[in-house]
Amino acid sequence: MATFVQGGVCAAKGFLANGIHSGLKASRTTNDTALVYSQNLCDAAGLFTSNKVKAECVKYTMKKIQGKKMQAAVCNVCFANACTGPEGYETAVLTAEAVARELKISADNVIVCSTGIIGQPIPRDVLLAHIPELAAGLSKDGNERARTAIMTTDTHFKECAVQTEIGGKTVTIGAMCKGSGMIHINMGTMLSFVTTDCDISGEMLEAALRESVAATYNCVSVDGDTSTNDTLTIMANGQAGNARITEKNSDWEKFLQALNMVNETLAKKIAADGEGASRLVECAVNGAKDIATARRLAKEVIGSNLVKAAMFGRDANCGRILCAMGYSGADFDPDKTTVRFVSKEGAARYFDDPAADLFAGGESVEVVRDGVGLAFDEELATKILGREAVQILVELQDGSAQGKAWGCDLTYDYVNINGDYRS
Repeated sequence: MATFVQGGVCAAKGFLANGIHSGLKASRTTNDTALVYSQNLCDAAGLFTSNKVKAECVKYTMKKIQGKKMQAAVCNVCFANACTGPEGYETAVLTAEAVARELKISADNVIVCSTGIIGQPIPRDVLLAHIPELAAGLSKDGNERARTAIMTTDTHFKECAVQTEIGGKTVTIGAMCKGSGMIHINMGTMLSFVTTDCDISGEMLEAALRESVAATYNCVSVDGDTSTNDTLTIMANGQAGNARITEKNSDWEKFLQALNMVNETLAKKIAADGEGASRLVECAVNGAKDIATARRLAKEVIGSNLVKAAMFGRDANCGRILCAMGYSGADFDPDKTTVRFVSKEGAARYFDDPAADLFAGGESVEVVRDGVGLAFDEELATKILGREAVQILVELQDGSAQGKAWGCDLTYDYVNINGDYRS
């Protein structure tokens, strides 16, 4: 069983990171540019936004990562480099080349990412002028600078690392991500960088990434908007010394289990830190006919603006949940559906303790049984819905499959944040 450790993207052997303030945007005074680097060439894989409008850096990285080899990842968080045309693509190329020169590696092995304002070009000269400083400051504790450098409207940094044993060797997987708004994920997340010292082929990395994302990042929705810049990459440098994983065997299953721990932890952190959010909302669906149905129902519930508004208002409005399930297109029997709200004190610990079980032993209130709304203790329901993490527990009688999705409430602050985002 994997265990949580400290260190983020630098937890695995051979990885260094840094974050600096390049001054790309006058209104930003904190770090805005990050770099992650492996001391040797890595097997790599990536998943990217399903949005037809893709940022120029996404186009660049999608092309380069097809070779399954990478060694560094660079990111700025002030300008998305989306809808910027050939000049934007050239900026991505020049950024990779500048990083490669400083690190003495190939530009073909550099991941380039951006996020921020869409439709405005990156101040290229400013970014490129600070690449030497960024590279010179790489260190083993650089994850602390990098994890804040990739934040935009995030209110918490998001990182995680775990260790597991594979083939008698200790293997570490670390990650950092950012995501707060424009989150309705499909094949990635806003930005996520995963590092590992496991020896595993690029093909098996991609297989693990796709399977893990389906149960983690793709089960997150904050506001129904899929970003132009969603990027999730993983680099594996092999320094753990395990027997190389080239097929889906027991070692691959252990790796996948550890990767799932990292990705689920970060997916929940993204949901909990949605723009303006005051609480994490988890929908757990049990008893579905298959996993795909359970996940579809769960994501439809947490993606409903009416459900999200009810969570903000602490309104145990069961009708909105059943309504969202009903228009999901998923096959289930409404007349054999039970709904409960669950929460417990201390859920805020989640940001500091990724191993914390948010809902086990919590208080609950049943609001629907066999598809019919019940009379319930309104005072208890309000108390449960007022905590920092709330579970909508849906129990079906259609099978044995389970699925979860994560989101947040919809608050006045969401509108305030997005009403003047460009400034």
